[in-house]
Amino acid sequence: MTSVNHGRIVTLTANPSLDRTITLDAALQPGEVQSAASAREDAGGKGINVARVVAAAGVEALAVLPLAEEDPFASALRASHVPARIVPVEGHVRANVTITDPDGVTTKLNLPGATLSPTDVDALIAAVVQASEGASWLVLAGSLPPGAGDLLYVEITRA
Repeated sequence: MTSVNHGRIVTLTANPSLDRTITLDAALQPGEVQSAASAREDAGGKGINVARVVAAAGVEALAVLPLAEEDPFASALRASHVPARIVPVEGHVRANVTITDPDGVTTKLNLPGATLSPTDVDALIAAVVQASEGASWLVLAGSLPPGAGDLLYVEITRA
């Protein structure tokens, strides 16, 4: 029987999101004012979510993401207990809003996120390459932010 080496897993979340979930007591009424039954905010984005699950399974994880120092997302990220390597950028993380009613009907609104400059993209690629040294896996997941270009994952793979 062969043993499996579960080394560190690095994830990239190029377009992280502050996921806001709002639960309603009644069906969504477009154009009306409604009170929410509950609300929560979580650090999100596909790579962050993967890192959270991997860490909960007892495997070392490291999430790489762009984040401005004063961004409110930083607090939600700390609360998630996901180890992270931050690439400093300008602008704030996007917010995704999910509205759920008692029947399970869900409406999602996903905002675009901060625009990355070419310098930000280069720094993000360098951080992923450095974080991946000695890692068993690299997970490139989720949408790409404005300014990243459609080939970001290809550029990271080549680097």
